[in-house]
Amino acid sequence: MLKIVNLSLIGMTLLVVSAAPMNAQAADGAELYKTKTCWSCHGKDAQSPIMPIYPKLAGQNADYAYNQMKDIKSGVRANGQSAAMKGVMGLVTDEEMRAIADWLSTL
Repeated sequence: MLKIVNLSLIGMTLLVVSAAPMNAQAADGAELYKTKTCWSCHGKDAQSPIMPIYPKLAGQNADYAYNQMKDIKSGVRANGQSAAMKGVMGLVTDEEMRAIADWLSTL
């Protein structure tokens, strides 16, 4: 009986631990897109930027989008409108960038 109780407790602990977000990668990319203010320039749907020179992000390849964000944040990419993005990217962690990029690729 004690073995069954112990196994049940272990199972419940694993469920609770696996359900709780451990890092930003577990965070919802859509929510991060809103809270990190991406929508204010790229549109709420990621397809309607406020200016025609801003890119549409919906459906973008996740790795490409992630690498662009990283390059803008680090300064490797410093062309076009990247100066406007640099300040915003300073507020976004690598894990959050990954979650946003993964979400954008699903649109």
